[in-house]
Amino acid sequence: MSGLAAVLAGRHDAGVHHWHNALHVPDVQHAVEHAGWTFGYVDGVALESKSEVLAAIGDALAFPDHYGGNLDALRDCLRDRDRPTVLLWDGWGSLARADRRAFDKVCDVLGRRDDGEATLEVLLRGPGPGTGIASLD
Repeated sequence: MSGLAAVLAGRHDAGVHHWHNALHVPDVQHAVEHAGWTFGYVDGVALESKSEVLAAIGDALAFPDHYGGNLDALRDCLRDRDRPTVLLWDGWGSLARADRRAFDKVCDVLGRRDDGEATLEVLLRGPGPGTGIASLD
């Protein structure tokens, strides 16, 4: 968990990263919340469309009922967060294989930060196609 620990401690820039760690989700959640961050989890193994992934992210991060489930709405809701957040996305490869363009767009929005915006670390865990996204490990 050293890469994630460095992000949580502010010694590594947050962003979208591949994460090759087999810790159980509750253990990751505990570590993240113990550090004072918010935790969200997406099980994306069966999610092959952008709309399914965006809905799952909205659920995982407890977005408000008015969340529109599109990329603009995702960006708006991410901007409204007031605490640093870790989103663990298991099975990201399903969307990346089914619709690479949608996957790239979702990751682009997840990785974008404006000044003063709460930190977001996205951990892509599990197998998938090559993406050029750096590993956190």
